[in-house]
Amino acid sequence: MDILPTAEGQVRPLTKLETEQQKEVWQAAVEKAGGKVPTGRIFKDVVQKIMERTQVPNTYQIGEVCQILAKDNPELRGKGGCWAIVTAVNDFSCTVKTWNGELTVGVQHLKSFNYLPQECEQMQEICDHITQIYSDSLEETVKNLLQSLGKLNRPYLTGVEEKLLTVLEAEYGNSITQIF
Repeated sequence: MDILPTAEGQVRPLTKLETEQQKEVWQAAVEKAGGKVPTGRIFKDVVQKIMERTQVPNTYQIGEVCQILAKDNPELRGKGGCWAIVTAVNDFSCTVKTWNGELTVGVQHLKSFNYLPQECEQMQEICDHITQIYSDSLEETVKNLLQSLGKLNRPYLTGVEEKLLTVLEAEYGNSITQIF
């Protein structure tokens, strides 16, 4: 008797695979579930292993500036379009630093800006300035401004953006150092 899916969540991850891979994944998931209908979690794990097996090697380099592509990944909601600086290179993912923290992102969710080394250094400086200022306790307007700087698609700040960041550093940077 064939075991068939009972919920959409069990088959949704299959849509990323070719037909032959879909059959292979279903069989592997049923086996992993002990011959029963697999849960969505088991299914997602099996799909991830198949995708990793067929992926090209990670070619990103530390210091490279990428854009985060949030497609099909709810964990990246709100980060889509943001730039990120690669701080560690793993087999199928990169640890990246953004304007408001660090996270690990699969290579399928990254796209290089192909910046020159000097431009990557400029982005690192911008990132350092923003992270010195950013905290969850900031006023909403300030957080929104920093977030918009975190979504720039260019490796520099305009004169006005630099002035705004300088004002914010003067206003909030001092209070941060006073706390420590």
